[in-house]
Amino acid sequence: MRTRMRPAIAAAPLLLLLAACGGGQDPYSDDGGGGGGGGDALVVGSANFPESTLLAQIYAQALEAEGIAVETQLDIGSREVYYDQIAEGNLSVFPEYNGGILYHLDPDAESGTTEETNKAVRAALPENLAILESAPAQNKDSITVTSETAEQENLSTIGDLEAVAGDMALGAPAEFKTRPQGVPGLKDVYGVEFGSFRPLEGNLLVEGLRGGDVQAANLFTTNPAFTTGDFVALEDPENLFGSQNVTPLINKDDVGRQARDVLNAVSAELTTEELIELDARVQIDHEEADKVAADWLAETGLA
Repeated sequence: MRTRMRPAIAAAPLLLLLAACGGGQDPYSDDGGGGGGGGDALVVGSANFPESTLLAQIYAQALEAEGIAVETQLDIGSREVYYDQIAEGNLSVFPEYNGGILYHLDPDAESGTTEETNKAVRAALPENLAILESAPAQNKDSITVTSETAEQENLSTIGDLEAVAGDMALGAPAEFKTRPQGVPGLKDVYGVEFGSFRPLEGNLLVEGLRGGDVQAANLFTTNPAFTTGDFVALEDPENLFGSQNVTPLINKDDVGRQARDVLNAVSAELTTEELIELDARVQIDHEEADKVAADWLAETGLA
């Protein structure tokens, strides 16, 4: 099953003032608009990396299987771009990560458990947005080195980098350089300062780390590269990266009770281990994300 696609939304300037954020209303306090309520098609978006596209396909196809009209807007860009789009009503559903959206809304937020993080997110969101139930699946940021580097430098935690990071280049997406849980957080929490920063995305991060262009990289913990045994994600004992559960972010005006129930049912079934396997099919085996999504939904009885 393939959802209908529209061209990706063009990047827009950041218009939404976070000061407009209201209190944490219960996302189930009203029925919302579309998504089973007779409104227009729900628009499910994704960020510009493979796992986000895969998750968008999973949620979109599950909605469609229940007779809810769906369109997709894929590969939109980073959170700094797509958040405004869902806040303004151009998107209805977005597969988010609870810790990531919390830090976007409140750069001074403290790390916490899944429940603590979700409570803080709901308090910070504007009135028209809500998060639904979080999946057990988490895709956390990590600071990763090669197995060889970990052994040579006796590295097991991020803090162990403090004495050697000055001679290393860190590879990461460009926004990691300024995000509170990125380069600033590494310095504030662990006293780790890298000698240089190289903005890299996706497979270029893996290739750069493997080839020695960077000596450490910000890889997501569900990256299929971890299945090879070549890399070590350093432990984060101070919980800098917090909880990062897959969590649907919705525009409450668009998404009604039926759609919310479908999205929650999907999240309840999604584990970290399954997400790694699904990511591997897309990123290593080069299967189409919509096919991988359809297979998983069929296996779990959700479509």
